[in-house]
Amino acid sequence: MGRPGAARPGRGFLWAATGLGLVHAAFSLCWALGGTWLLDTVGQWAVRQVEEAPVASRLMLAGTAAVKGAAAVIPTLSAYRRFPYPRIVRAVSWAGAVGLVLYGGANTLAANAVLAGLVPAGPETDLFALKGHAWLWDPLFLLWGAALLGYLVRSARRPWDTPAAKRSP
Repeated sequence: MGRPGAARPGRGFLWAATGLGLVHAAFSLCWALGGTWLLDTVGQWAVRQVEEAPVASRLMLAGTAAVKGAAAVIPTLSAYRRFPYPRIVRAVSWAGAVGLVLYGGANTLAANAVLAGLVPAGPETDLFALKGHAWLWDPLFLLWGAALLGYLVRSARRPWDTPAAKRSP
């Protein structure tokens, strides 16, 4: 992978992905610990769930925070050789990045289409939560996935980068 200390391709994308994922995880953790800031931008159903079943909701949110945090940090640890099974981490990262881009992109487009009046809103539509998804949560998923994809593409091994190819005349 090059000489020690040399810049590695895509590390900026990797750190952006890590930061964006940790922002998502931090909000889930905040809500798990009893905070409510921006919870209503997820939806009134989330606010009601936390009020009606606080223990179960907080456990679920803590688990969500742990999964998001792991998904944000493990690729970075692996890139710096601080986590085992780099090929598995890379394969899971590809799947996760594509999933985040598709999920975040589709939901961002759909929510903005409703807000723009291109798609009719249902009678029960929570417009405040729709704005939260259109302008905050789903774009954050999209950006997280896009940054991770950027890292994966930039850091991919190419046949001409292998030690055997470099020894060839």
